[in-house]
Amino acid sequence: MTAELNAQRQNLYETDYLQWIETTIDQMKQQNYGAIDWENLIEEIEDMGRSERRSLESNLTVILVHLLKWQFQPERRSNSWQASIAEHRRRIRKAFKDSPSLKRYLEEMFAECYEDAIELASIETGLPASTFLRSCPYTSAQVLEAGFLPE
Repeated sequence: MTAELNAQRQNLYETDYLQWIETTIDQMKQQNYGAIDWENLIEEIEDMGRSERRSLESNLTVILVHLLKWQFQPERRSNSWQASIAEHRRRIRKAFKDSPSLKRYLEEMFAECYEDAIELASIETGLPASTFLRSCPYTSAQVLEAGFLPE
């Protein structure tokens, strides 16, 4: 019976994800813990954490790319670059408000995001990657500070 129930749970997870979510929520509300598809539920929760960190990484990289372009191509500065920086800072602020523990990942990923930003900024500007400093010229606080733009 248990193997059959596990197969049914897995089948629902694979064939109708929304129904699987609704069923899992209903089972949790009813405290029917024996009927919960724990394996997939745990995997989904782990994926949610990874997704939050990837979103932070993506937003941080976009800000860094635009800061580099702002600094190294002053003749091409635009309101759209400023708007993009402001938007991605806003997204990070909201993520930190919703999940304060996410802040601890900022410093962990900062150097890697900067390396990614160099690669992207080089492609977008046409400047060689060697144009940009190997270590980030901005602090994480500056990168997230509203209104900060390098000279």
